[in-house]
Amino acid sequence: MTAQLKYENDHVFSQTILREYDVRGIVGDNLNEIDAYTLGKAFGTTIIRKGGAHVCVAYDGRHSSVAMSQALIAGLTSTGVHVENMGLGPTPMLYFAVKDRGADGGIMITGSHNPAEYNGFKMTLLKTPFFGEEILKLGKLAENNDFEKGNGTVTTVDIQDHYVARLLKDLKNQRPLNIVWDNGNGAAGEILRRLVAKLPGTHTLLYDDIDGGFPNHHPDPTVDKNLIDLITKVKETGADLGIAFDGDGDRIGTVDEQGNILRCDALMTIYAKDVLSRNPGAPIIGDVKCSQMMFDEIARLGGQPIMWNTGHSLVKAKMAEVNAPLAGELSGHIFFADGYYGFDDALYCSIRLMNAVAETDAPFSSLSAHLPKLFNTPEVRIDVDEEQKFGYVPKIAENLKSHAGEHFEINDIDGVRIRTPRGWWLIRPSNTQNVLVTRVEADSETALAELKKMVEDEVAKVGLSFNFSDVE
Repeated sequence: MTAQLKYENDHVFSQTILREYDVRGIVGDNLNEIDAYTLGKAFGTTIIRKGGAHVCVAYDGRHSSVAMSQALIAGLTSTGVHVENMGLGPTPMLYFAVKDRGADGGIMITGSHNPAEYNGFKMTLLKTPFFGEEILKLGKLAENNDFEKGNGTVTTVDIQDHYVARLLKDLKNQRPLNIVWDNGNGAAGEILRRLVAKLPGTHTLLYDDIDGGFPNHHPDPTVDKNLIDLITKVKETGADLGIAFDGDGDRIGTVDEQGNILRCDALMTIYAKDVLSRNPGAPIIGDVKCSQMMFDEIARLGGQPIMWNTGHSLVKAKMAEVNAPLAGELSGHIFFADGYYGFDDALYCSIRLMNAVAETDAPFSSLSAHLPKLFNTPEVRIDVDEEQKFGYVPKIAENLKSHAGEHFEINDIDGVRIRTPRGWWLIRPSNTQNVLVTRVEADSETALAELKKMVEDEVAKVGLSFNFSDVE
């Protein structure tokens, strides 16, 4: 009762925190415990009105997450729902709990890969993602103070060993491997320790202690500099491969035995070969940031490549729509419905990768050696004002349309993706950070330089100062 009284004031969310597929903001700025409490009331109300009464909650290792969790649970129980508190752990553990416990919904308190001062909430229902209009409706409930009232209960549930057992269920155990794991001080640390204790082979853990201040490096495996320690340790130990996680354990990054980074679109081709061997002709989804090489390779393997919007909730919804057994984003969100639940789980992806490497006597690098050599950038972020970021790309698209056609094609499924005979580039607003994201790929270094110059020129036309040389 004390926790509820502390927050019993009408409250309206800052519009900047209600995003396409989650709620996220800067703690003490546009996000605080009152937001967490109000979100609990709004989500609990939604669950009750959908005929449910059972919600799972978990939280990551950020310094604000425990207090946010307490406030959120107070809000949920004020509507009459029963809360199962899974405690500290990675986001996929929460997703697993919802499926395994048959809950009506779940909320993960996490800032994911954002800087330490951020936090947020990822929401899911038992059978469907929760995003877009559903998140905006939570804001409307708060605006109207339209909440259910009840006396819910809270139970603490330790699901960690059960989750680890499910991860291990699909391990094939062909041969032991030497693996370096970089947890980046993220929320997967305890699960990772329990997992590797049961794995064959030799395992070296980097930064497995959970620390929301991220003292060693930023927990985003799509940024090359965050993989430096992993690459160094792989070479030092002669490991077969290296695996990195983001801050909440739903995104994977990998390096091969030589310390070369394998981008997630290339990693997807390894998974696709395995999945299509059991699901011939199946649709496989990649987001707009993925290489054309990936889509071409899926087609070569007999699958149906589908290019789709970026965003874990959007991808999961598309998977359900087309019954895809596999989907992936360049950012490291990879989704297995083949043998698993269809949500993004970097720990489970690690098990499937171990299987692929162990099935051959050749090194990890051999699994992608046949792919065409391309020249590309990683995801490059252009800092912009949060209030203005969605306005830039439509202006860029409009400028480009005036001279599209014989020189390039425009795909505007999510942002702007320009395809030329020598390669492609993309620019889109991020739904999780105050940035525009761009990526460029070409068939030669010369073509790459030309396309990068094209991006810089188009960005300059809308009043932004940006140069690739400043971020590479």
